Amino acid sequence: MKQFVFQTVGLMGLLGLLFAYERKILSPYSIVICTAVITLYFFLKIAPRPFYLYVVMTGLLLLLGVVEVDNPYTFLLLLFIAILAAEQLDSGYFKKLVIISASCLLVFFLIDVIQLSSFFYFLLFYFLVIQLNALWTKKQEQRDLYEELLGEYRKVKRLALVTEEEARYQERTKIARDIHDSVGHKLTALLMQLEILSIQNGAENYKELKEIAKDSLEETRYAVRTLKDREYEGIATILHLIKKLEAESHIMVHFTTKQGILSERLKNEQSVVLYRVIQEGLTNAMRHAHSREIQVVLGKTANGNIEFIVKNRIYKKEPFQEGFGLQNMRTRVEELSGTLTVYQTDEQFIIKGMIPLEKM
Repeated sequence: MKQFVFQTVGLMGLLGLLFAYERKILSPYSIVICTAVITLYFFLKIAPRPFYLYVVMTGLLLLLGVVEVDNPYTFLLLLFIAILAAEQLDSGYFKKLVIISASCLLVFFLIDVIQLSSFFYFLLFYFLVIQLNALWTKKQEQRDLYEELLGEYRKVKRLALVTEEEARYQERTKIARDIHDSVGHKLTALLMQLEILSIQNGAENYKELKEIAKDSLEETRYAVRTLKDREYEGIATILHLIKKLEAESHIMVHFTTKQGILSERLKNEQSVVLYRVIQEGLTNAMRHAHSREIQVVLGKTANGNIEFIVKNRIYKKEPFQEGFGLQNMRTRVEELSGTLTVYQTDEQFIIKGMIPLEKM
């Protein structure tokens, strides 16, 4: 944002000097050209193909140089636009723009609009700007490579976390099974022996011991259930995922839950599929969308099934094909007899699905 402000101030400053040069009143043609250049300038940051805007702006400034041939600020504006193009365009497109500009300047030299020394100064300037464009392009490639590596690092980190949690869960399950098979069975056997002794020798003599054994058995069962439970279950896994993505990827997820969904207890298969589908939907939006805002909605259909929606804003509606990620999502949902719909409107890309809610 700061860079755009500085660039705008620089452009307006040069236009001000152009209008104030020797206190001459510019011709109506010059005013129209300047107005068109300013208008095109504000479309540069949002245009899908800014190269063509730069070509038009360069042509207009070259025309302005013919109309205001004695005003040096016309060519300074041309050089300023060349610097902006060097920063925004890749090497191939920028070289094409330089060739177009140099060709027009050569024509100006041949028809005596500019002098030979000025022509060579322009060529030297364009040579330097080409080198600057190469440096900026290399820097952008390094930045893109860093973002790609950072994304892969986050994927590996998440995979390691999931693997660690799964290993921890398996270990806790094993411990719970061992406790159930050893301590639980022995306490049950102890209760049976106490019951036999109470029948033979009188219940009052063993009442306190039976109570202690029963309490111990209940506490053991509670400990086993606690060990078997995961740290995060059902909808809580999605909340945990969103929290991690917002912290790591600097995106904003608007998570909405409709009435009744939070109280539902999901089977393990349902939890896994819902988690993976939401995860892939968020990853897909992060990878292909230009917006940093993603909306996730979880609710229930009229017949009580789980309904999920993942949508993000798009700036241009273009045809799309379902890649491996979306196809994998569809396969996962259909394995649970659910449905998945992927479509886009003029402003949003939407993934919408339903999973039958089988009671546990």
